[in-house]
Amino acid sequence: MPSPTVDRVMADARAASFTTRSIKTSAKAAGLKLALSMVDLTTLEGADSPEKVRALCAKAVRPMPDDESVLGERLPSVAAVCVYPSMVPVAREALKRLQSGSTGFQPVAASSFPSRVKIASVATGFPSGQYPIDVRLRDVRDAVAAGADEIDMVINRGAFLSGRYDEVANEIRRVVEACGDAHLKVILETGELETYDNVRRASDLAIENIRDGDFIKTSTGKVSPAATMGVSLVMLEAARDAWNNNHKTIGFKPAGGIRTAKSALHYLCMLKETLGERWLTPDLFRFGASSLANDILRQLVKEKTGTYPAWNDFSES
Repeated sequence: MPSPTVDRVMADARAASFTTRSIKTSAKAAGLKLALSMVDLTTLEGADSPEKVRALCAKAVRPMPDDESVLGERLPSVAAVCVYPSMVPVAREALKRLQSGSTGFQPVAASSFPSRVKIASVATGFPSGQYPIDVRLRDVRDAVAAGADEIDMVINRGAFLSGRYDEVANEIRRVVEACGDAHLKVILETGELETYDNVRRASDLAIENIRDGDFIKTSTGKVSPAATMGVSLVMLEAARDAWNNNHKTIGFKPAGGIRTAKSALHYLCMLKETLGERWLTPDLFRFGASSLANDILRQLVKEKTGTYPAWNDFSES
């Protein structure tokens, strides 16, 4: 079935309308904690080291070590840490130790929050997606064997923009097979897709070839623009139509450029009004924005104490 065309002016206007929603104090605090539980803390730099990944894992499990003394409650862990395949064993060992209970860093056990921090890995020739397919598939299998719970793959935008849709679809299907039990997030790299019509077409193509519970994702974070509310609305509507037409449950992850707690709440409003409350869970929605976590923490402290803490009051990872 061909994808619908998208009126960009109307999509942007609709997306902008979600920034005008008024969120009261109690709902705001609940929304901020939910947003925190949906963050994928990420480090994808050439200078990544085991020490940096271990620090990232510690922050993922306990985003604010003094939360109980400052806020009077334990905050949720984030949803996942996202690392290169070579760092998956390091993350697995660190999270196993941190979540064993021997360190005191046990995550919150609440029905609406993750029971444990998952490991995501950007296999498949991230961020270009231009590696030979056999290399990309081996990357996926190796990451899963090392302990990755989730794989973030990037499509070959050159093939897509050249109209080689069958080639892109076949690659997605092969990555799904290589994932085994691991969940898949398909990165469209929307900043390179040029039009909203292409974003919708790429979303539909990905959705058609992934499984229930898998995700579509905006960006690698390496290309500008990354996530925007207009692009995200187009992708959410594709997921909505997949549910309405086929009862296929597809998750969504906006990544790159979402840095403030206020923006996160706007995205949650858009998610709820487009897909409904069922999608308000880390199982079906993630933020790919590591700097977002600290701004959420600052806002939670402000809501509780009336004073904003400084940025350097929280660790970078």
